[in-house]
Amino acid sequence: MLRTIAAAVPPTKRRPVLSSDAPATRWRNSIRLRAPVRGTIRPMSLNENARIDTSQVTDRRGRGGGFGRLPIPTGRGGIVGTIITLGLLILGGVTGVNVLGDGGGDGQLAETCSTANPDRLELSECRNVLYINSIQDYWQEGMPDLAGEPYQETDTVFFSQVVDTGCGTADSGVGPFYCPLDGLVYIDLTFYDELARRFGAEGEFAQPYVLAHEYGHHVQNLLGTSQQVRDAQQQDPANANEYSVLLELQADCYAGVWAHHAATTTDEAGQRIFTSVTQEDIDQALDAAAAIGDDVIQRRSGGPIDESNFTHGTAEQRKGWFTRGYDTGDPRECDTFAP
Repeated sequence: MLRTIAAAVPPTKRRPVLSSDAPATRWRNSIRLRAPVRGTIRPMSLNENARIDTSQVTDRRGRGGGFGRLPIPTGRGGIVGTIITLGLLILGGVTGVNVLGDGGGDGQLAETCSTANPDRLELSECRNVLYINSIQDYWQEGMPDLAGEPYQETDTVFFSQVVDTGCGTADSGVGPFYCPLDGLVYIDLTFYDELARRFGAEGEFAQPYVLAHEYGHHVQNLLGTSQQVRDAQQQDPANANEYSVLLELQADCYAGVWAHHAATTTDEAGQRIFTSVTQEDIDQALDAAAAIGDDVIQRRSGGPIDESNFTHGTAEQRKGWFTRGYDTGDPRECDTFAP
């Protein structure tokens, strides 16, 4: 699907417009997943019999890094630094890499997350692999319907403290991110501890929301949207942050679309990955989206609210676009660039 941004027009006057030559039909076989059931807790919404495909993850935890590439500036500010940094990353070509070394650690992850381990779903790394499996299973059908072309799977890299990427060397202060130069998602799983402890987003479903958002950037990269936004930012640097906000909100919307279809996603054997996705799960995702809104971050830091420094959108915007994706289940409804 061809998407075109009206980059020459400042987004404060007129939003960049994305146009599509794809048919305007509604998303096929959409199923509304909202449920009134509350009280579902980790990991009971996951199918205990689902097979975890660890081939979609490269485990670099404990392997180190940080040599041979220009560093990604982190600001050393946790999530606050993440908001600032990712705006710079998008403008510079990142939204994440050749990592030093060969495979190391992936075999151990496969063993840990195999069906032979009855406690595997109690482990954060195994649950996160299964979330990644679900997200990519959805896009295997979602991408052809959206763009008329096949979805290209990509790995998530688990790392600890520091990692070398195609976009530079990153440490954990950057938070989860996607690098379009190597097409990989990166996350230090301790990020979730910070998200819960510092920002109150304690629900388990915050984790697949974070991953689905990053894979939303992968979809944008495959569609060419990310490159067009970077081009627009370079041509119109005064409005670079606003372009960044529109890109981030679209990734939130794509995350909501995945959540709509999550309960129908399956493993390689055709078994459903989730037994259910409840309203409580969705509320947990919304809490996480709100917790890392630009206005909330700025207010929490004790400074004044400065909209000119927004790079990801306000709490209400992030919740609104995730909800739009979830309610419709249709990625065509995620056109944040429409006037």
